[in-house]
Amino acid sequence: MKRLYIYTAVLGIAMASLTLMSCSDTWDDHYDVKHGYNDSGSNLNTLWDAISSNSELSNFANVIKACGFDKSLGGNQVFTVFAPTNNCFSAEEANALIAAYNKEKDSENVEGNISTFKEFIHNHVALYNHSVSSKSNDSIVMMNGKYLRLTPTQIGDAHIAKSNQLYDNGVLFIVNDQVKFFPNLFEYIKKDPDLDSLRQFMYDKRFFRYEFSAGSSVIGGIEDGKTVYLDSVFYLQNDLFEYNFLKAYLNDEDSTYLMVAPTNEVWRNKLEEYTTFFNYDNKVQFRDSLVYTNPRLAIMKGTIFSRTFNSDAALQDSAMSTNCVLRYNSRRGEWGADTLHYYEYYKPYDANGIFNGTTTIPCSNGTMMKANVWNFPKDETVLKNIIMESEYYGTIQEIVSKYTASTGELESVVPQRRTVSSDNPFYGQVSNNTFIEFEPRANKNHEVRFNITDVLSNVGYDIYLVTAPAQAYYPDASEYQRLPCKLGCSIYYHDQEGNEVKQELVSEVETKPDIVDHILLAENFKFPTCSYGLYEEKPQISLFVETKVKNADIKRNTHNRTMLIDCIILKPHQD
Repeated sequence: MKRLYIYTAVLGIAMASLTLMSCSDTWDDHYDVKHGYNDSGSNLNTLWDAISSNSELSNFANVIKACGFDKSLGGNQVFTVFAPTNNCFSAEEANALIAAYNKEKDSENVEGNISTFKEFIHNHVALYNHSVSSKSNDSIVMMNGKYLRLTPTQIGDAHIAKSNQLYDNGVLFIVNDQVKFFPNLFEYIKKDPDLDSLRQFMYDKRFFRYEFSAGSSVIGGIEDGKTVYLDSVFYLQNDLFEYNFLKAYLNDEDSTYLMVAPTNEVWRNKLEEYTTFFNYDNKVQFRDSLVYTNPRLAIMKGTIFSRTFNSDAALQDSAMSTNCVLRYNSRRGEWGADTLHYYEYYKPYDANGIFNGTTTIPCSNGTMMKANVWNFPKDETVLKNIIMESEYYGTIQEIVSKYTASTGELESVVPQRRTVSSDNPFYGQVSNNTFIEFEPRANKNHEVRFNITDVLSNVGYDIYLVTAPAQAYYPDASEYQRLPCKLGCSIYYHDQEGNEVKQELVSEVETKPDIVDHILLAENFKFPTCSYGLYEEKPQISLFVETKVKNADIKRNTHNRTMLIDCIILKPHQD
């Protein structure tokens, strides 16, 4: 399910910000009874009446009129408006905003994403009635979702000239300064030319959009058989914010983050490198979309830090990004081992730390940290160990059956799940304390094929087959049970055209008894194509393991044909 984020402050959060009058205050303390009338004594019913008839607010009124917001300020919905005078808001500035609106409305076609609305009109207007008294010191929500401090003398950094002018549909304040727009992290990305490459990705229409909510919008009537809305509400949705991606809602004014953002040169360099990791074969569905999205996500995953669990004191030791796994006991299920700490970085402020050398910019919901040098280690982000537990559902692709001419039957083996007890000497040595015993049905060699998922292309992997000792399940294992086994291993993968290729890794290797044995099958092995993130019934990459024990070995009592497979590990190679 997609989480929806409301752009305008029409929900209960706005209700919570209403300024309440204390019991000791009188109505006249809040509202000058003369307000609501112009200088000639004519009744001014609405906020728009008041703004449009005040010559000191003509520039502000021109913007409101040109953008069509006069209909809202002249309607029944209740607003509080902080109107800047002509002394602080010139005609030239007004004309520039109108020109920007006319240009954007045709291309964007969404009020909430048009800068004139988001950064100016909605930045000077709040829903519902708000007033001040001598003791006021409240935070209110503007229509663009920004939280601003309202006191008797200021709204944000803007100074109030006249307060509490009451009209039929709200309250008018006149201010001597424009209310400064303070972007959040997501908005800042769009404004900084140093972050153009990141902006292009984050604002890509494949992920980012505004969705109209008819239920939350204010209906103005029916024209030509169509519903007309006085105030339209749009929900900002960006799939990149979701759980499977960045896990951070960068437009949320209620959250606080630190974000490290690569400048354009850093982005280009990393993208060129990371794109080689995500070369899918030509038959993969949605290949072009995967090749576009995944390298860019690989750069940005692990670069955002919620202040909820990253205090200033904690950051002196380590920084835990929104993509890290906080609980150690959850890391095994996520990554295969609780000792791995992907997307968590030690000593972030040190010389080679991820925060070192960044330029910090305050935003309304946190701090942007622009990076001209990228200090995020690949082996703690994009290059992860791949651990395929033999006992996990889906790891065994198939057990190859063999026909026996003498009996006409298919001979095979039976996979038995074995758990290492807590009092066993090998407890904690066997991965996940579980392995699979492949028990032969007949005195013949047998073959098993294991699935391997989420492999990157053009990354050198050291490939290990890990076997368990018989004593891990049988404390009093017999001499025969403890005998070694001979194995042969081959790897299957796809070429660029999607054809399956088989390559032998080892023709024959002997397991070591009485230990957890890490058998190195290949060193710095590179796959030409990528399988990362693919959900396939039959994964394109698999490991074929077969016993190669001769009958003479059995007769001499030097080997047996029982495979005890713990896991398969693909570890990014390090020189």
